Amino acid sequence: MSANHSVCEGELRQLSDQGVLLEFRPVGNSVKVSAIGQNTGTEVSIVGPHNAAESDLREAVIRKLKYVLEKKR
Repeated sequence: MSANHSVCEGELRQLSDQGVLLEFRPVGNSVKVSAIGQNTGTEVSIVGPHNAAESDLREAVIRKLKYVLEKKR
């Protein structure tokens, strides 16, 4: 989701190489991004501005998922 791409409905994406399921859901002027680790079922989410680059939101939520998984070890 680049600055010129908006999410009208919730979008679900799978990053199979990383075993992560992503959901982009618009909430007012923001976007809620959830990541679910497919191997663990662990879910985290972040909220960012609707005009943020998709790559930035994706990297942030994956970084948070990795952090949470490391804390569980």
